[in-house]
Amino acid sequence: MAQIYNDPAGGSASSVGAQFNTDYWDRKSLIDAAEEMYFSPLADAKMMPKHMGKEIKVFYYVPLLDDLNVNDQGLDAAGAQVADGNLYGGSRDIGKITGKMPTLTEDGGRVNRVGFTRLERTGALTEYGFFMEYTEDSLMFDTDSELYGHLSREMLRGANEITEDLLQADLLNAADVKVFTGAATSVATMTGENGAEHSLITLQDLKKLSITLDDNRTPKKTTIIKGSRLTDTKVISAARVAYIGSELQIYLTELVDAQGNPAFVPVEKYADAATLMNGEIGAIPAANLRIVVVPQMMYWAAVGADVTTNDGFQSSDTGSGEKYDVAPLLVVGENAFATVGLQGHGGAKPKFRIIVKKPGEKTADRNDPYGKLGFSSIKFFYGFIKLRGERIAVAYSVIPE
Repeated sequence: MAQIYNDPAGGSASSVGAQFNTDYWDRKSLIDAAEEMYFSPLADAKMMPKHMGKEIKVFYYVPLLDDLNVNDQGLDAAGAQVADGNLYGGSRDIGKITGKMPTLTEDGGRVNRVGFTRLERTGALTEYGFFMEYTEDSLMFDTDSELYGHLSREMLRGANEITEDLLQADLLNAADVKVFTGAATSVATMTGENGAEHSLITLQDLKKLSITLDDNRTPKKTTIIKGSRLTDTKVISAARVAYIGSELQIYLTELVDAQGNPAFVPVEKYADAATLMNGEIGAIPAANLRIVVVPQMMYWAAVGADVTTNDGFQSSDTGSGEKYDVAPLLVVGENAFATVGLQGHGGAKPKFRIIVKKPGEKTADRNDPYGKLGFSSIKFFYGFIKLRGERIAVAYSVIPE
């Protein structure tokens, strides 16, 4: 049903809410702060040309010395066929490494042949959109003379938050590095039971996560888009960025090391010498992480272990019993992913296409012969490609109440 003015003076409220123009009103409407962008500025941009379908594919060329470089072209130093043409791959075993060095004899020969592999990465474009509808009277007689402007602004904010949520969900699902805390070995075994080892992130877990990313050659710098025109960038160096929800904020800021000293350094202690990000609250230097709190950070409700004697952690009812909720700490390394934009419709950040038809002759038709109805619609394309999943990490934790 379209938004209508109704008869507020007669006790029939307008669709948008209460009217109060029986008195002089000289206060502006309270406007919530716009949702800030946290994940979109991290994105590399891939452009989908028009007339080429809705999928974009890119090649990832695997380095020679990598276990992913699987091929059948290998010849060893003696000229014998070997299973993989990647020499010793990603091994760190000194015996294997020295045994597979590509040595040459005086007469050379057909030896030490290697091969290369490339992997295909695919992303699909999906279109999203929504609209609002209103009557001419709802704008003409509403208490707020700027009602339409406020509603249009909230549509844009809503679309922006939807793109952030789409990207966040894709990043959480794209992580190839997963750290299960406590004694848990999967999300389903995460627990906060009294008498059990709590599945709660520790400093040791964060150090292990950082070391794994080091082994995966994840840079300790992150380039983010700063300006609204997508051309102004800044580099966050010396640490990786970890994203958490507010439910883990107090716990992480109170982490201590093995000597009982604070592991968390608040942002005000290094802000003068560093470039800050939206939502950054501090750093955990021992794990090379800078912590950003995302107000709309997602979590998984009722996916952990069964609750019997809860030791003070958040849980949800599944309908057949309580299970623990699980929150992520998400780390995204440089060049780990890309968003996909349609050519002419923006790049790294989706551009919103808006159609506005105000009440009047242009909206009149046989269903609305008087042109009393108007609408605004917004639509945009979004796509995601996981480029280097080994550079995206998630540490799972139960949530302290």
